[in-house]
Amino acid sequence: MASNVTCPMPMKATSEGVFQGNNPLDYALPLVILQICLVLVLTRVLAYLLKPLRQPRVIAEIIGGILLGPSALARNKQYRNAVFPKKSLPVLDTLANLGLLFFLFLVGLELDLMSLRRTRKKALSIAAAGISLPFLLGTAVSFVLRGTVAKGASPAPFIVFMGVAMSITAFPVLARILAELKLLTTDIGKMAMSAAAVDDVTAWVLLALAVALSGSGQSPLVALWVLLCGSAFIVICSFVIPLIFKWMSKRCPEGEPVNELYVCSTLGVVLAAAFVTDAIGIHALFGAFVVGVLIPKEGALAGALVEKVEDLVSGLFLPLYFVSSGLKTDVASIKEIQSWGLLVLVICTACIGKITGIVGVSLLCKIPFSEALALGLLMNTKGLVELIVLNIGKDRGVLNDQTFAIMVLMALVTTFMTTPSVIAVYKPTKAIMKSEYKHRQIYRKGFATSPFRMFFTFHGIRNLPTMTNLMEASRGTGKKETLTVHAMHLMELTERSSAILMVHKARQNGMHEDICNGAEAKRAAMIILPFHKHLRLDGHLETTRPEYRHVNRKVLEHAPCSVSILVDRGFGGNSHVSASNVHSLVTVLFFGGNDDHEALAYGARMAEHPGINLVVVRFLLDRDSHKSDSVSVEIDGPNSIEATSLDDEVIGEFKDKFMKESTIKYVERVVKNSSEAIEAIREHSKCNLILVGRTPEGELVASLRKLRSEYPEMGPVGNLLISPEFNSLASVLVVQQYHSQLSMDSLASLKEDEVTTDQGEYDSN
Repeated sequence: MASNVTCPMPMKATSEGVFQGNNPLDYALPLVILQICLVLVLTRVLAYLLKPLRQPRVIAEIIGGILLGPSALARNKQYRNAVFPKKSLPVLDTLANLGLLFFLFLVGLELDLMSLRRTRKKALSIAAAGISLPFLLGTAVSFVLRGTVAKGASPAPFIVFMGVAMSITAFPVLARILAELKLLTTDIGKMAMSAAAVDDVTAWVLLALAVALSGSGQSPLVALWVLLCGSAFIVICSFVIPLIFKWMSKRCPEGEPVNELYVCSTLGVVLAAAFVTDAIGIHALFGAFVVGVLIPKEGALAGALVEKVEDLVSGLFLPLYFVSSGLKTDVASIKEIQSWGLLVLVICTACIGKITGIVGVSLLCKIPFSEALALGLLMNTKGLVELIVLNIGKDRGVLNDQTFAIMVLMALVTTFMTTPSVIAVYKPTKAIMKSEYKHRQIYRKGFATSPFRMFFTFHGIRNLPTMTNLMEASRGTGKKETLTVHAMHLMELTERSSAILMVHKARQNGMHEDICNGAEAKRAAMIILPFHKHLRLDGHLETTRPEYRHVNRKVLEHAPCSVSILVDRGFGGNSHVSASNVHSLVTVLFFGGNDDHEALAYGARMAEHPGINLVVVRFLLDRDSHKSDSVSVEIDGPNSIEATSLDDEVIGEFKDKFMKESTIKYVERVVKNSSEAIEAIREHSKCNLILVGRTPEGELVASLRKLRSEYPEMGPVGNLLISPEFNSLASVLVVQQYHSQLSMDSLASLKEDEVTTDQGEYDSN
């Protein structure tokens, strides 16, 4: 007997418009555009609301997917039939899986097999405990679920899927959480990332086994053929792909744009590999993942692939996968008390298995209990990778609706609890006591010698020649103490999910913390920061990244030692100059005050190098003429007299110790007003490097402060030296001496509005 079954008409791609009587929601393209816009708006709003709780964006995306699905909004049939009709789901799922495919390629690109081979035994032991015990407990829970809400599930695939789902650690999400907690570069962060990478690879191998076992073929030989073909695919790729991409990497030099042909070829290889693994019967995702793992991480190609692919994939297509998952998640299917009890059982089992196993092994490895507990909580992170496992199980018919909903909620709860629980149990202690950190500045009474530790930061390759030459100039030759240099590469952390970038980047609003903590950990006497502008070919300064200016201000405000901002105009040339070839003229402009004392002390340190000639120019105001000039400030207060006396004392100490050297010259310039001071500065600017205090003091500086200050954090003299009107070829180092509490004037200059105009000229009074 024939059955009357009506099949819906396939959706056309585009409509002819509402004026032709067409409903755009009846056509594939406008409907999927609406779905994407709805997803983006909802997930971004949720991410903003959850930001104070310091949750990773994946939490907002999971919740957004659930809200759009039958658990919330899609319970309304009119909404579901209009926005997410069944006939539109194949298009939505195809786009979501295409985005997921490239995301898994990026995840594979993050995993460095060479790093895994170098992983310490401690991290390997933690990884083994973090996946074995949860897998065993997941296997036990699978028997409970099969006897209750998952009756009829195939035993072998169900057991493996449950074991993998309970034991997996989301490597990309863990990187985001560690970055948010400022733990990414700490010992515990490195340990967690190493162990999570091992767990990630192991979980994907087990998942491939589960997918092979979950095939619809009745014969066990089918699963065997799938595993054999999958293994052969990996072996062939292991020989072919590294050779191809090493050849490409050699033709992609650092600092130059990557040829578009190489990027397109790589994406084509990813799609081809995905097609092969899908044809084998594993899943298209595995092919993309394998290609990403096998691509060499050295060279510019890997970074260029991340830069070009990730924004589109993570920002646009990947959120669709959460909606696709959310449309399959019906929390309302968890109805009875028994089902809610099973949800609690699954959550507790996942947490106990992961945390207990890792804490136990960590304690055996002599890791303190607080760190071991924090490590266990961090490794309990689930997220996107968990959803991938669950969705594959759902699509293969291994997980029913109720089991799927229970496991999705488990992933959401365990990931959500990670950040607050780690904050609650783990309080990182300062490794250095204040009593051990004595030399926080260069200047010493009588210019006495002291250990000299410098903490250099740089934005990129263009900073390196000048930074290296500055290190050479700073090492001197006359002191017994050696110069100790530490360096940090500053890179902006975007909202990207990529852990390969995240390990080397820091968020803009916390980058200054990493710099200050790094300097304190290394007991530095001075931090060297690059100016946020770089030199163009025409001699003018161009903004590198405006965010770095904010970072510089924050470091000046919170630094544990002295700070200098370097305006790079090519000090020493475009390459490193060896010690025997150094021949530079360094000028210190001395007006008075603590910052100028520090600049003088640094200049004196440089003068010990045989290739450095130092000129110290002290500016004094002609007191016989200042009353008739525009300099109208109170100069008779006790503070002014005391400051002048201290300046005289510092200059006297400098003369007593260094004026015997033929490479050092001291000059006093008596000027009547700021105009004469500017002209004198211009005369002495014909050198290689100028050192100046950030907030100099004295009557003369008061008039210089009246001039236009485009960058208040650089101080009045620093602003003058970098102004386009000044037209100097000398690099400039603006120095701030360390004090536990900055002066009111110094703090005020850091709080001024960062948005300033680029027009105007200096007023020479």
